[in-house]
Amino acid sequence: MNHLKIGIIHNEPIPKGEPNWESSADVLVQVEAIEAALRDLGQPQVRIPFTRDLGSFVSQVKAAGIALAFNLCESVDEDPLLIGHPAAVLELLGIPFSGSSAMALLLSTDKLTIKRLLTASGLHTPAFFLYEGNEVLRPAGLNFPVILKPRYQDASIGIEQESVVENSADLLPRLEDLYARYGAILVEEYVAGREFNVSLFGYPKARVMPLAEIDFSGFPAELHRIVSYKAKWDEDSFEYHHTRRIFPDNLPEPLQQAMRHLAQDCFALFGLRDYARVDLRLDRHGRLTILEINANPCLSPDAGFSAAVAESKMSYTEMVGEFLRLVTRRVAL
Repeated sequence: MNHLKIGIIHNEPIPKGEPNWESSADVLVQVEAIEAALRDLGQPQVRIPFTRDLGSFVSQVKAAGIALAFNLCESVDEDPLLIGHPAAVLELLGIPFSGSSAMALLLSTDKLTIKRLLTASGLHTPAFFLYEGNEVLRPAGLNFPVILKPRYQDASIGIEQESVVENSADLLPRLEDLYARYGAILVEEYVAGREFNVSLFGYPKARVMPLAEIDFSGFPAELHRIVSYKAKWDEDSFEYHHTRRIFPDNLPEPLQQAMRHLAQDCFALFGLRDYARVDLRLDRHGRLTILEINANPCLSPDAGFSAAVAESKMSYTEMVGEFLRLVTRRVAL
């Protein structure tokens, strides 16, 4: 495999200081970590940014002579609706790449599509409706509190403490504010309880990595126990320093099995490939509910997927080597 040149394909981050620049800049952390691992593996490599200038991108790809690619693109020009386009271009060029297909990336970026597919498949997810700037028609059976999520954003963009709304009087003003910034908003019944991240690695059958839990025990009572944008990216915030990832060793085996099966069902339903993360909550009745499905989750060394892989006793470099094996096996290079 060492003779194959690997392309590291990534979106260009926005300048420091612009809104949400912290999450945007993280793509370069991933790029540098992958580069270091490929060097350790003795693998030739080249970094190629993906932009709207497709002619330039295709020329760079052809000039580099890459045999396969790591697709680290999380958007194009910060537009999450374009997340599948880099994968689609690689598919058109016939270049095999890590992670999910263009179609799977598009499906799993739209929170409304996720909810509809889960519901149609009998997989439990909180009650919801979509706000598109029109009249608020809360369905019967959807109870307060609710949590508001931008339909197409990931990385907790648009998720704040104020995203949890306790009553109907506060709902419309908050919706109007978020809609002005992000467009369509998913309104979802807020599920209090323990939160778990289930990372999956492999293809066609994905192996479940050690189960992670988000530890909110350091939060005071007045803070909602959510993984907000601050919790993920604002190093000066209380939430950042008190939202911990742990790997509990005392979970009942039936609960572990239920989480594994749910995550694998999601992986298959959305046609995901190579790696993914499914976020779950355990409600007060002991029922698991699906919050989020993440195709191609962040590969930064300190991110949830990489942490789960490390917990399985696989080093970061070994993880990158496994990605290469998954891609080459898929296309028999």
